[in-house]
Amino acid sequence: MRELSLNILDIAQNSISAGASLIEIKLVEERAAGDLLIGIYDNGKGMSQEQVESITDPFFTTRTTRKVGMGIPLFKMAAEQTGGSFEIKSKPGEGTGVTTHFKTGSIDFTPLGDIRSTVVTLITMNTDRDFRFSHRIDDKEFCLDTRELREALGDVPLDNPEVVVWMNEYFKEQTELLLQ
Repeated sequence: MRELSLNILDIAQNSISAGASLIEIKLVEERAAGDLLIGIYDNGKGMSQEQVESITDPFFTTRTTRKVGMGIPLFKMAAEQTGGSFEIKSKPGEGTGVTTHFKTGSIDFTPLGDIRSTVVTLITMNTDRDFRFSHRIDDKEFCLDTRELREALGDVPLDNPEVVVWMNEYFKEQTELLLQ
């Protein structure tokens, strides 16, 4: 994939397919060290140890609509080709966590891409789920948690056009603050 945000979208969709009610997407950047950690964690149905061991094989998939699954193998490859790492942990009935570490100074580093659009799309297209997105750059951090939004909004749905505009603006503003 040309952008890491598309890998994040793919893995979050796997979480949704696994019945997760809460999906956490975490970005942690350490600029001086040239490190980027991306974590996607869910409380879905989880996987057996056998499935976890097979998940990086592109010819293994739990989906019934196709015979191959390239999302996880490509994400793993993207991390490892930078000198980084990939880890997946899962337990049946408890959920799954994917953690990748990228070396951002590598010539093979894939750009993050449009993470704002990815997160806002996930939220607005899956209003029956909760998402927690956090992004930390060095010592600055922001978080967008749909549970807090729901509490503040009451009966107003997360896919309401005014809410979507607000989320996009909030995301843009907070990202600009992180980069200062």
